Amino acid sequence: MSRAGLDKDPRDVARMFDAVARRYDLTNTLLSGGQDRLWRMATRRALAPGPGERVLDLAAGTGVSTVELARDGAWCLAADFSLGMLRSGRHRGVPMAAADALHLPFADASFDAVTISFGLRNLVDPAAGLAEMARVTRPGGRLVVCEFSTPTWAPFALVYGNYLMRALPAIATRVSSNPDAYVYLAESIRAWPDQPALATKIAAAGWSDVEWRNLTGGIVALHRARRP
Repeated sequence: MSRAGLDKDPRDVARMFDAVARRYDLTNTLLSGGQDRLWRMATRRALAPGPGERVLDLAAGTGVSTVELARDGAWCLAADFSLGMLRSGRHRGVPMAAADALHLPFADASFDAVTISFGLRNLVDPAAGLAEMARVTRPGGRLVVCEFSTPTWAPFALVYGNYLMRALPAIATRVSSNPDAYVYLAESIRAWPDQPALATKIAAAGWSDVEWRNLTGGIVALHRARRP
């Protein structure tokens, strides 16, 4: 199957990411106009991982986000259910684990902080994933969700919507190892809840002190929360 559908069958999603792994990071940089690096930096600052802390980077792909998170001395684990992604990132030198976000292979309260970037949207049950993240986070620990969201300025939102459905697939055809996967990307972004709705879902999954900050005009939002 060339791409997953919005029903998000886990096997289809895993196969889709396996297929784009080879040129995944390059494609993301091109499609985001280089903003992906800034989003990773903003995620690290929001999570504020410190020396000696244990951090779970969920849906980490090739681990490029994990490298960024580890810059300040925390022990950071890249976890993903796409073996193709993990294999493509072996050279990054960060610890890696194959893991299903809905059934994490970690004990309760194993981590000081958990983050997931552009992966919550791909879970068949995001609420269950958020609850599982809470389970493996110690009381008082932190969560940061970096995810595509809803632009806050209506004219920009219209332009962005046209980019998602027209320009993005066309660019992906030239640079991605599996262009059809980016049609799913565009569809899944359009179907994703806006900032307040996602904040409500995070709180309902057992997190407290939920807040968010928009990046790049709301194309991306960082949601922060604490484990009670």
